[in-house]
Amino acid sequence: MNPNVLEDDMDDLLPSTPELDEETPFATMMASFDEAAHELGVERDIYAVLRKPDREITVSVPVRLDNGSLAVFDGYRIQHSAGLGPFLGPLRLEKGLRVDELRALAAWMTWKCAVLNVPFGGSAGGIRINAPRHSEGEIERAVRRYAAVLAADVGPDRDVFAPDVNSDERIMAWIVDTLSSHARVTTNAAVTGKPTSMGGTLGHEDAVAQGLRVILRLATERYKLPAGPLRIVIQGAGTVGGNLARLLSEDGHQIIGISDLSGALINQNGLDVKSVLQWRKECGPLDEYTGPGEHGSNADLLALPCDILIPCAMANALHSRNAESVNAKLIIEGAHGPVSMRADRILHGNGIPIVPDILANGGGVVMSYFEWVQNRMGYSWIHPVINKRLRRFMTEAWNSSVAITDGRRVRLRMAANMVAVDRVAAADIMRGIYA
Repeated sequence: MNPNVLEDDMDDLLPSTPELDEETPFATMMASFDEAAHELGVERDIYAVLRKPDREITVSVPVRLDNGSLAVFDGYRIQHSAGLGPFLGPLRLEKGLRVDELRALAAWMTWKCAVLNVPFGGSAGGIRINAPRHSEGEIERAVRRYAAVLAADVGPDRDVFAPDVNSDERIMAWIVDTLSSHARVTTNAAVTGKPTSMGGTLGHEDAVAQGLRVILRLATERYKLPAGPLRIVIQGAGTVGGNLARLLSEDGHQIIGISDLSGALINQNGLDVKSVLQWRKECGPLDEYTGPGEHGSNADLLALPCDILIPCAMANALHSRNAESVNAKLIIEGAHGPVSMRADRILHGNGIPIVPDILANGGGVVMSYFEWVQNRMGYSWIHPVINKRLRRFMTEAWNSSVAITDGRRVRLRMAANMVAVDRVAAADIMRGIYA
């Protein structure tokens, strides 16, 4: 062992696979898929194909650390279904990265693309690395090695990357450069969420939040919530939660609670969202915020009486142990799988409607599609065009799901999954099984 590497660091350099929780994201995803497939009467052979990823790729990512020692990280890319087109999916850099969650995320991406009528299948991947503990140089070397090893399996016509946990437009730029160097041609359509100077689309920074904003307007009308300012709680203050809080505050709504990893900030009279977000950007976590508001835990936040609760932070934020404490009139899922399958049943029993993730947070998928199209065709759309087209995609997906809800008398989660599964199954039937 290199004497410069402390024993405490070894768990970061050689992490073990985390154990699975009782309520896993994969179980949550599969429960929704199974119910939709059963309701649709999907034939046995197609069901067997759709419930398994097309490919699971595992790679080693050796990285020379700044102190001269070598660390070998685990890298993954799960490619779920190519029935509707090339794969599209996020890249995560996480110490506790779980293959189980990547499988769930890849499948969610398939269903999300399908319900939004975007011509992609779903994928997901990442590197098991404790990103905050490593320098920018170490992260860059890990990302570039990961991209290089996967070069034959990704690209504009194969599998397109999108940013996610601990990956941003800078990391997307490194991937573009690495893949382009190997292909000997610029392959900027292999990555979305890039800097605009490299072909990234306008609006990608707050795409998920903009899509949620559209869905919120449609949902409040359908569920007959008050016409005046709504009292809204948002779990998460990052790219999705923070941007959504800003947009909804600009629309005149009261954001009475928001949180980050450090805890929650609550103000029954409405938070000064601009001040809160500025604090996070310049000063630190919310538990150190010194402006108006009370500090609390995420458990306190999720139990706040409100009109709309929007969990934007993590999978299974609402589970069997805290679902009974939820006191909202409507839940809109901003994260992937923030409501476990058990919590979903509890909330439904308590009369709280839920707008599912594959419908609600699809703005990022739509914007990735826009970026991919612009890169391939040499377009550069202006903001009004992008916003209008985003609203159209989100509204059409909502209308398709609501039509199933009303026609089949099923919950909106079931309806959205039925739309998605039906589209993917139809494509697989037409393709047939090649053997």
